[in-house]
Amino acid sequence: MWVEEPATRRRLPDPVRTAAVRAVVVVALTLTDASIAFFLTLTTSWLAFPMVLGGIALTVVATWAVLDVWITRQTWNQRHGVVSEPSSTARARRRAARAARREELRRV
Repeated sequence: MWVEEPATRRRLPDPVRTAAVRAVVVVALTLTDASIAFFLTLTTSWLAFPMVLGGIALTVVATWAVLDVWITRQTWNQRHGVVSEPSSTARARRRAARAARREELRRV
């Protein structure tokens, strides 16, 4: 039967997901263009040269699309905060600082 399982990872924020989908589509088009250009070059077709030029342009666009995912993710994290869990050493250090503060307040 159907058993609902919790997701192991949280869902990406909408702007990051949109940028990621856009990057996947552009990279897929770039790879398709590169393979078509390769086969047209093998057949010595006149379309090979325009396809290679298009492939170069698409490579630049694909690089920017992948960088856009990274930039959008970093921007999202800076604006909306990053969920972080302090390490055990940081937790112990904060606990010691709180205890020292409490002791200081008791003395006064």
